Amino acid sequence: MEIILIEDTDSDAELIVRALRKSKYADKIVRMRDGTEALAYITGTDGVPGLAAPKLVLLDLNLPGLDGIEVLRRLRADERTKMLPVVVLTASGEERERTQSYELGANIFLNKPVRRDLLLDMVGQAETYWSTRADTAT
Repeated sequence: MEIILIEDTDSDAELIVRALRKSKYADKIVRMRDGTEALAYITGTDGVPGLAAPKLVLLDLNLPGLDGIEVLRRLRADERTKMLPVVVLTASGEERERTQSYELGANIFLNKPVRRDLLLDMVGQAETYWSTRADTAT
């Protein structure tokens, strides 16, 4: 299963990738550092055809360029990606961002825990849940 990780913080990305590599579901993990880059890769923008057919997107909200809210908005507006599972994974604890994420169609909103071990566990659980759902949908 291909997973797109959209995360600009190197230390968080390294932990998340480590957690995903421990599972039996993640065949390919592609990391994008900003929203513009991620949308171009997933859907194809600026005349570039989309390259990816991910089964799951892990999306940080605080990104350079296009923020995570705008990435989510555009994914849901595109017929090709409107049903793509998107897990918002952010350090933000603002209720406004949680509400907006769900209103735009996020499948789940998770706050990144401060402790590294909890982050590893949380990412592993989220990935296992969505990959199991993807298996039953096919």
